[in-house]
Amino acid sequence: MKNLNFISCFSTMSLYYKLFPNKLGKIVRGIDLSTENRPEVIKQIKEDVTAHRILIFKDQGIVSGNRHVEISEWFGELESTFYKHPKSPHPDVFRVSNDKTEGCTGVGRTGWHIDGSFQPAPFSYSLYHMVSVPKRGATAFAPLTEIVESLPKETFNKWDRLWMMSDRRSGPVHPLIYTHPRSGKKVLCFHLGMTHNYVFDFGSPNEREATASEFKEISKEIHHEFVKDDGKIQYIHQWEPGDFIISDNLAVAHEATPDTQIPRSEVGLRVLHRTTIKGTVPPSK
Repeated sequence: MKNLNFISCFSTMSLYYKLFPNKLGKIVRGIDLSTENRPEVIKQIKEDVTAHRILIFKDQGIVSGNRHVEISEWFGELESTFYKHPKSPHPDVFRVSNDKTEGCTGVGRTGWHIDGSFQPAPFSYSLYHMVSVPKRGATAFAPLTEIVESLPKETFNKWDRLWMMSDRRSGPVHPLIYTHPRSGKKVLCFHLGMTHNYVFDFGSPNEREATASEFKEISKEIHHEFVKDDGKIQYIHQWEPGDFIISDNLAVAHEATPDTQIPRSEVGLRVLHRTTIKGTVPPSK
């Protein structure tokens, strides 16, 4: 089987991983998330999420809200700061749709971001499950370390001086570039749709907020890094029935593609369930 790597083998099943061309993430086959509870398998999954940043579990059928939460708890305490849609299957499951009677609409279209940047410690993991798959409606992901490492020196030096202020003005101020608490690699703390402003040299005698024109320029620079070269840094996930994704939220940025907003009457019903795991290590220099 070309391009398949056997990463782990257990007595009753094997984990099959397929590497994506841009080296972000792995496709996983051979695990039934509806019943899997073996400690050694869970331990391997957690290690592999850190190593590969996204794991896409195929052929999972419909994962119930309760089970979605149980899987999420492998990674820590859930954080549920979102709007509770009446049709959500569990209070800790965020239900997103292209039909407002079925879930929250317009989600994820404010710009590239990680989840929970308004928290003292942004969410550590995000877990996604597409319950109803439309004809079109992909999710785009991009690796943050590669973004940072590809920056021109001048841009890196500038960004390394910047801190982001959440649009919730009483919220925390985070360094734009910092070190991932588990991998030790450089990543970004940002949300292009939920940033009030950027601060240069936060906490130093030279601290100052960006001007309005600087704010626009910085936001444009960040956006450019995700879309340059025809967006080759991105992985566009075209959802299939039974897909369940576990993402290292601190290592991977994402954005809902424009197709996610196409009405149900044109592409069919889109229903995505998402949980987020509370962060435990605030970004710092």
